[in-house]
Amino acid sequence: MVDFEIENEYFKRGYKAVCGIDEAGRGPLAGPVCAAAVILPPGCVIEGLNDSKKLSEKKREQLFDIIKQKATAYAVGTASEKEIDEINILRATFLAMKRAVDLLEIRPDIALVDGNQKPNTGVEELTVVKGDAKSMSIAAASVLAKVSRDRFMLEMDKKYPEYEFNRHKGYGTRLHYEKLYEYGPCEIHRLSFLKKIIGG
Repeated sequence: MVDFEIENEYFKRGYKAVCGIDEAGRGPLAGPVCAAAVILPPGCVIEGLNDSKKLSEKKREQLFDIIKQKATAYAVGTASEKEIDEINILRATFLAMKRAVDLLEIRPDIALVDGNQKPNTGVEELTVVKGDAKSMSIAAASVLAKVSRDRFMLEMDKKYPEYEFNRHKGYGTRLHYEKLYEYGPCEIHRLSFLKKIIGG
């Protein structure tokens, strides 16, 4: 159940700005990994909010605007496919998370991070396993990260229509692999994820 319980614990302790952090796009074969950081005001309720993976694309799009309206502060950070190839996907994910926190207009007192590893954002951090299904702030970050990445991939579909990114958003679907075998990788593919296809 997504609620404000974890955030409320910290508000009771005197924390003012509690930030939720989540990412989207660790698994795809193409495009950046995106991370969002969201600070919601105390008592904020966003109807219908859940882990972005459990929501329809239409519902995520609706919530995207509501979250931005209700948030005290929010930001999205990315790490490119080149950075993913250079430093690996885990470190690139942490880099995107740090960039999201650094872009916030308000410095958070603590960051609630989805997962079980701390990204070292420079603020106090609490990891929350399956946090996007428990914490309102993390769930909000999950939606912002997912929609931001999907929108980027739709833009890339216009630039590289032969890969049909609009249909798979860069994930390793059968269609995507068929297009890779046909055309080879383009500029936004993660070469470190494609060793079976390109050799090495």
